[in-house]
Amino acid sequence: MNIKKLVKLNFLIIIFLVVSIFLINSIVLEKLKENQYSKKEISKLVFMQENMNFLVKDIIDTENLKELEELKNEFLIYEKKFEKIKNYLFIKDKDDFLDLLIKDIHKHPNVEKHLILLSKSEKDIEKYFDNIFEMQKRKIELKTLFLQDYPKESLLRKNIEKEILQTKDLNIIKHFSDIKYYSKEVLFQHKEDKYLNILLEKIYSLQKIYPNNQLSEYIDIIKTISAHALELEKIEKEEKLLQNNISKTVKENKVLNLKIENEIEKISSNFSKRSYSFIISLLLVTIILIIYLAFKVNKNVALSFDEIQEKVEEGLKTIKELNHEIEDTQKEVVFTMGAIGESRSKETGNHVKRVAEYSKLLALYYGLSKEEAELLKQASPMHDIGKVAIPDSILNKPGRFDEKERKIMNTHAKIGYEMLKHSNRPLLKAAAIISLEHHEKWDGTGYPKGLKEKEIHIYGRITAIADIFDALGSDRCYKKAWSDEKIFKLFKEEREKHFDPKLVDIFFEHLDEFLKIRDSFKDT
Repeated sequence: MNIKKLVKLNFLIIIFLVVSIFLINSIVLEKLKENQYSKKEISKLVFMQENMNFLVKDIIDTENLKELEELKNEFLIYEKKFEKIKNYLFIKDKDDFLDLLIKDIHKHPNVEKHLILLSKSEKDIEKYFDNIFEMQKRKIELKTLFLQDYPKESLLRKNIEKEILQTKDLNIIKHFSDIKYYSKEVLFQHKEDKYLNILLEKIYSLQKIYPNNQLSEYIDIIKTISAHALELEKIEKEEKLLQNNISKTVKENKVLNLKIENEIEKISSNFSKRSYSFIISLLLVTIILIIYLAFKVNKNVALSFDEIQEKVEEGLKTIKELNHEIEDTQKEVVFTMGAIGESRSKETGNHVKRVAEYSKLLALYYGLSKEEAELLKQASPMHDIGKVAIPDSILNKPGRFDEKERKIMNTHAKIGYEMLKHSNRPLLKAAAIISLEHHEKWDGTGYPKGLKEKEIHIYGRITAIADIFDALGSDRCYKKAWSDEKIFKLFKEEREKHFDPKLVDIFFEHLDEFLKIRDSFKDT
């Protein structure tokens, strides 16, 4: 083939590969955003069902009709929200062009089958709730009727007893003692038809030897109040069986929710790795083609020096542009993954932006070079990437963690390091260090390694101050934002305890610049 035609063909292939890398990068970023939204919706779906499970349990202990109706209304709200999200995931979210290339995370077979089971389980919970609601409503009505009628029964029984005692007839007194015993059995102990029939026989027997108008009235009251007690006992037995089914379903739901979270995390991780590997492969092919092209041009004397120089310059320009594109892609993917890690714990994207800017400012004033300060800025958003492996039930808990939950939460630093440590790229190596060491403390009381002072990498010490300053000044699910005075007081107290004293001094010396950054990236 003519060398000029070969050059043209190779350049066409290189242009095609560059465009392909750009398109694949755009698709990957778009799918990352779509799948992040899907993950949020699935988390909401799981949260809705967990709340519905709790309401089914709460309704069993309710003794008030008003509270019962309030729980029902609350359950209906969750039910409607659950249906709305389910309709989006299964019906409204139609496949688009990108879905033909890469499936949405909620349409992945391993996730979809669990979501279908979750939906079926939600229907069971609805049915259980309706049954329990009706039973509990009837129980409250029966208890109310019982409490209304029992004082009448008690008063009438005492009046009859008073009259019988006045007769001083031992046979009549013995008959009435039996009636007192079996009335307690029917109304409070065994609550069975057998004991009700015995009681009525005793009363009829007493009537024969002691005719009394009050005994006829007592029979009517006993029949009425016993009916309440027997029906109440029947409902409680049915409710107990239903509670066993509910407990079984709730346990199955917990297992199912955990499977969904694990499957989503696995799929997300694999998608990122495959996408990154594919882009790198295309880059390598492009570089090989450029080297091959340069080799052919160099060997062929038919091309003039000017032509060779022009082609080489074009090739170098392409490599430079491609390298910039890959670096920008890497930075954007790192920032996006950092934002994903933060958003799972209800923190905003602006949090990682502020932490990045604070880190760069501290690095510059500490004496790091502009290049290293910029590297720290790009890597710091990944400080909490390990949180993607922490369950939502712990990550978004509104109160304090117990000891077991705290241990699980503290693993996010090591998890983030394990995710990033295998890369040889400076940006990801820096991110791995930050993820591992940003919770270490100057006095050695931090985690995961208990490092102290300058044993802690400067990246970890800087990110610790940047992250804590921003976190304390922001609203979280477990606290309100602190005032500046309270934050500054803590920083002064924790100098040489939690924080590097030199960094604390830099922070206060340039406080205006930090506050300016905070105001520039306010949460909306």
